[in-house]
Amino acid sequence: MAAPKRSGLGKGLGALISETTEAVSIDSENLNRIEDVKDGESQENIVYLIDINKIKPNENQPRKHFNEEKLEELAASIKNHGVIQPVILRKVENGFEIVAGERRWRAARKAGLREIPGVVRVLTDEQNMLLAIIENMQREDLNPIEEAEAVSQMIGTYGFTQEEVSKSIGKSRPYITNSLRLLKLSEDVRAMVREGRLSAGHARALITIEDEKKQLELAKKAADEGLSVRETERLSNDSKPKKAARPRKKNADVLRLEEELKEAVGTKVNIRQSGKGGKVEILCYNREELERIIELLRGIR
Repeated sequence: MAAPKRSGLGKGLGALISETTEAVSIDSENLNRIEDVKDGESQENIVYLIDINKIKPNENQPRKHFNEEKLEELAASIKNHGVIQPVILRKVENGFEIVAGERRWRAARKAGLREIPGVVRVLTDEQNMLLAIIENMQREDLNPIEEAEAVSQMIGTYGFTQEEVSKSIGKSRPYITNSLRLLKLSEDVRAMVREGRLSAGHARALITIEDEKKQLELAKKAADEGLSVRETERLSNDSKPKKAARPRKKNADVLRLEEELKEAVGTKVNIRQSGKGGKVEILCYNREELERIIELLRGIR
């Protein structure tokens, strides 16, 4: 799929919401006006009151988790004050699809509203998805895993570079890189981050653990015991298999001594240094050779 034009997407979404306070009921005449808009044309800046049952959520919405307690709080506010900011929609078959504002729509349903204010825009599938991602990320509505998945989709599906993602959502390049690293975690640990049981910092400390069982075990320990990120990093490092120490390369003097001893005893000799000391190994391959070497050493004594 070709990458969409990105002009304007990273400049904030305020321009998508009309400053107009006028609201009109969406009757058949208004429906015709919306349907008559040709692809690529901008919709008038009118806030419509739209039947809430004619609105459906965005299938490509990057936000998957909605805190029920906060939804109830928003629903209570909407009962008292109404929906202050309209949702952004696009026309689809048999109704409208949410581009931005699904949380408001869900809370409005809980509050028992029959209509909700909305602005209708003409958007391609690519624009729809990108605006949904950017809107959520700019509002910091996504948990770290949803955010990482959204960034990955911007790059993998729509051909954004990390630099373009950075400019679009107003985050630094290192932030984007660290976000994507979270997708290396096992699914069980990702779930803990989604649920808020584990912070992104704690999760990144576990990325280098390849054993998924061990990774989850340490994630639960960090969450249950309230470990700091630094403590989690220490546990992560301690759990990694230790690499065998590489043997030190022998210098020319040691190699010369080994050769001289080999000539003296008639078999291979290995000198191992350790700090200021070390040991000398004399190899023998059968009992007769062992007895010969012992007699030789006795003679030297």
